[in-house]
Amino acid sequence: MATIDLLREALAELQPQHLDLLDESHMHSRGLETHYKAVIVSDVFSGLNAVKRHQKAYASLGDLMGQIHALALHTYTPEEWAQQGIAPASPTCKGGH
Repeated sequence: MATIDLLREALAELQPQHLDLLDESHMHSRGLETHYKAVIVSDVFSGLNAVKRHQKAYASLGDLMGQIHALALHTYTPEEWAQQGIAPASPTCKGGH
């Protein structure tokens, strides 16, 4: 199973109402299947600050985090997502060989 599919399966634990998972490895110099962006909309984030939301996402991924180099997390409650509707674009990587 591809890494992105494993990540999607693990993040399903958060019962997302919306989940976008993108492989952004092409934007970086470290090879394939190393950099990801996740946009997660879930009720489980209600009442939590950004750090607690990210901790929940990392906990759902467990050992998978050891298989990737970077994961950009954008976590929203359904109400926040209804207002915003889009996650910020990822910057192009400028470093590291």
